[in-house]
Amino acid sequence: MQLWLEHFGVCVSAISGVLAARGKKVDLFGVLVLALVTSFGGGTVRDVLSGAPVVWIHEPSFLLNATITTFVTFFVRRVRELPRGFLLVADAFALALFTIVGTRKGIALNFAPPVAVLLGVVTGVAGGILRDVLTGEVPMVFRPQIYLYATAALAGAAVFVVWNHFAPNQPVVTVVCTALILGLRLAGIRLKLSLPILESEEKKL
Repeated sequence: MQLWLEHFGVCVSAISGVLAARGKKVDLFGVLVLALVTSFGGGTVRDVLSGAPVVWIHEPSFLLNATITTFVTFFVRRVRELPRGFLLVADAFALALFTIVGTRKGIALNFAPPVAVLLGVVTGVAGGILRDVLTGEVPMVFRPQIYLYATAALAGAAVFVVWNHFAPNQPVVTVVCTALILGLRLAGIRLKLSLPILESEEKKL
């Protein structure tokens, strides 16, 4: 299941990377760079932090997946306008999938539960952060009204670690926790749910 999760996450992340280039006047090569950064940024940061081999370097099928998905999405986007909310939905799927992939890897590498959770969150959000920085946008995780982005990843990763402790290696745990992150993120977008904001002193006055 881990391999399929990663491939699906790479595919969805590549789509979100292409869609993030909308209106930026980026050519095909630039779009490919954005898609690859979005697909592999989080996993690369996770592997460097954990001292594990970088996955996409040792498994070229991931690179092929992202490249093909990028080309297909790019040319579909040129002939057909996709809904504005499609990027948020694609990004939500990528967040959910990669967070659980990263958490599972942290557990497999025998890290302490809090570290496994952190690795999951990093895997989920780092690619999107790098994508937004490259496109000149404020990263989603730092926007005032983000609507349960990293919070959803943190909650899902924490539930996964606790549940997996009592029922290790059960596919249902992966499915439910992935759905939990996705559900929290989409509900946050739909209902405009967010954490309290630290207001400036000037605004309080």
